[in-house]
Amino acid sequence: MEHNETQGEARDRDPQGRARSSRPRDGLGRPLPYGSPGVERQPEGVLRTPEETVRDAQRLLDAGLPFHAHEVFEDAWKSGPESERGLWRSLAQLAVGLTHAARGNATGGARLLRRGAAVLADWTPRHPYSLDLPGLTSWARELADLVEEAPHALDAASCAPRLRGR
Repeated sequence: MEHNETQGEARDRDPQGRARSSRPRDGLGRPLPYGSPGVERQPEGVLRTPEETVRDAQRLLDAGLPFHAHEVFEDAWKSGPESERGLWRSLAQLAVGLTHAARGNATGGARLLRRGAAVLADWTPRHPYSLDLPGLTSWARELADLVEEAPHALDAASCAPRLRGR
């Protein structure tokens, strides 16, 4: 990743020349000043099996890193079969909803949690990859209600869902 100066502005570029921020990020994906210690980002475009996707995302959720879990789900949604894109996208929305709730953005968090839950509800009869879709749908709706009732930043690790239930 290169850090380039263009017309007085700093522009980060990947090796292909596309704009990509190389700024370090905190555990909730917020950019930090250059040179600050940050949380290692998930590499983009990783091809994982569905089993690896669920395992890696759960590990990140348990560690209180829902932004990073969203990146794992995003890889699955962008690289997986068209027929499963809605599933992985809705799981990414749940992770981003938790990210926003942990950042203290109750409105954005609740909206994304509900949007992801609505799509997951359609997948529930299928139970793909042993995911606990009824449990995740309930978790998302309950957390959305909670953050709207008491809008404050919450601890992402203690609120993390179990993708395959308890």
